[in-house]
Amino acid sequence: MRCASILSLSVLSVAPVGFSYAAELPEFVEISGGTFLMGEDRIYQEETKIHQVTVSSFAISRTEVTNAQFRKFVEETGYVTSVEKPLDPADYPGVPKDLLQPGSMVFAQPAGAVDMGDVRNWWRYIAGANWQHPTGPESSIDGLDDHPVTQVSIEDARAYAKWAGGRLPTEAEWEFAARGGLSRKAYVWGDTYDPAQGWKANSWQGQFPGEDLADDGYHGTAPVGQFTANGYGLYDMAGNVWEHVSDWWVPGHPDKAQTDPSGPPMKLAARFASSATGPMTVVKGGSWLCAPNFCLRYRPAARQPAEGHIGSNHIGFRIVRDME
Repeated sequence: MRCASILSLSVLSVAPVGFSYAAELPEFVEISGGTFLMGEDRIYQEETKIHQVTVSSFAISRTEVTNAQFRKFVEETGYVTSVEKPLDPADYPGVPKDLLQPGSMVFAQPAGAVDMGDVRNWWRYIAGANWQHPTGPESSIDGLDDHPVTQVSIEDARAYAKWAGGRLPTEAEWEFAARGGLSRKAYVWGDTYDPAQGWKANSWQGQFPGEDLADDGYHGTAPVGQFTANGYGLYDMAGNVWEHVSDWWVPGHPDKAQTDPSGPPMKLAARFASSATGPMTVVKGGSWLCAPNFCLRYRPAARQPAEGHIGSNHIGFRIVRDME
């Protein structure tokens, strides 16, 4: 649902000359390496402590990978995504059969107030949900070529990145790029967020999860590049969809991750894994489902875990390339 409010229309950014959000391949922005203060210790417990990290120069896609770009990859390679394949019961003992068939997680907005301690009140496993049908088999991405691809696992994101001549960013690279040259700021644009000065990200307005006012112009994903770019010219580093990065998930990053920009090793992440999911990886940037009353995570330091073989309709990715 698109809301045509004067306020939301007034903050739409202007695309760089010659840049197409629905191009078949991503456009890259070169980022000079450097040392920065990564993390945040004032908001959520799972975020890293503030620590100094140095990253080398790299190039990162200006926007999240779009449906059109992912379709090009699938058409050329015949790739089948994780959620389009049934799960092996041997790998998921005790999981009901209906959860082993091809499908994925879909946000299901409740009609009213619910127990906020149980995410099952707004998430459903929907058979037939995949990148072409992000909210279930009856849905479609027709007309959404310039929206970020969703319902992709980290395995799918890695496969696309390799095909496109790149890789997934590390968490440190992603956060360095998201900050856009700003140091110790809460958001990618600065320290405060006053919607009266214009919407800066696709997020949730209203009382999550039952009411989304869509005052920013969107309920669900927005076309990439609809909000002002950060200091490096990168779009949607806050909100729209969470983005896969290469790091294994460890809550709060232990000491090793504070000095190693490549993040913690898998064997350490395995300590925090459940038997059903195995080691998880990190997603960054928040999504259209982030609301101040529940998930204030459209910030560069914010982070959450993602399961390895499943997707959702609020997780996507962007890619990087090494610079010689």
